[in-house]
Amino acid sequence: MDSREPDGARGAGDRTSRKAARDAPHPDLQALAVQLRRLNGEVNRLIHGFAAGQGLHPTDVQALSAILDAKDPLTPSLLRRRLGLTSGAVSACVDRLERAGHITRVRESTDRRVVHLRYVPGAQTRARSHFSPLAEATERVRRGFSDEELAVVLRFLGTLNEELEETRRPQA
Repeated sequence: MDSREPDGARGAGDRTSRKAARDAPHPDLQALAVQLRRLNGEVNRLIHGFAAGQGLHPTDVQALSAILDAKDPLTPSLLRRRLGLTSGAVSACVDRLERAGHITRVRESTDRRVVHLRYVPGAQTRARSHFSPLAEATERVRRGFSDEELAVVLRFLGTLNEELEETRRPQA
């Protein structure tokens, strides 16, 4: 320590630089963010193209994905919460999707007030055809990774999606 520095001055500077280093984003984080934005842009390009070709809004395509990916049948209310839409916006979305022949509303037999949204099987063929370049690219890339590497990628993406879902929930 330089005798001209007051006691503790050097230690405080070291603590500050360690804190700055700890708080600085990891260099790979920037590269990862760039790649995630690029991927998002490419997927959005496909979504917008499909939406335009079907006379839909891109949000309608998000709704189709939510209906297709749901473990249990979605109701308009669940879809509204999943997409963060107002009840009026989700009603308009469901109407457009139904008119375009992508989904159907199915009344629950035990409680006729409950409406489930179901993807019309024939409509999936249109979507599959449009999104086949994404599926084919994914398959080509997937073949270049081991099962262990893919497991890490899937875990990362799953965990990231869970974290992002948390940001939609109102904070207490």
